[in-house]
Amino acid sequence: MNFLKLIPILLIFFGNFPYKNLVHAEVKNPKDYKVLSNDNKKLSISNVEYYLTQGDKFIKNGDFDKAKDSYLNARKLAKQLASFYSDLNTSFKGVDARIPKEMQIKGKETLQILAESNKRLASLYIKDEKPDVAVPLLVETIRIMSPDSKEGREAYERLIQLGFVETKYKG
Repeated sequence: MNFLKLIPILLIFFGNFPYKNLVHAEVKNPKDYKVLSNDNKKLSISNVEYYLTQGDKFIKNGDFDKAKDSYLNARKLAKQLASFYSDLNTSFKGVDARIPKEMQIKGKETLQILAESNKRLASLYIKDEKPDVAVPLLVETIRIMSPDSKEGREAYERLIQLGFVETKYKG
């Protein structure tokens, strides 16, 4: 009979023990955990860079269709990111000056990688003898980066080489 009285005490003591600390996260404070803060994030410049390097690998292997798809994915993601950063920049202007400043910096980085993806995609279209598809990409690069930037000057030079424009830019 004394043994039966001991069973609930043993269940209480040992029953709760295995349930303690079952979840061990890497972050010391769970409030500091951010889903998009690691390198595997979907909405990031590093993912755009990944698509570009994948496209470069496909070109080295001679698989131009997969390279084009990879560059198109990079371009699409870069345009989405640029749009999101621009929207946040506009939304927080006059509310908190720190946020538009951060969004402007991230937006510039995104536009630079968008220009890079446009450049690689345009080169691929020119190689495939489709300059009519490459021209809008080059024009977009000039528009988003300005004609005075390195990327803008290179895009304009390509437009001259294609015969789309004739006047040399001296900037």
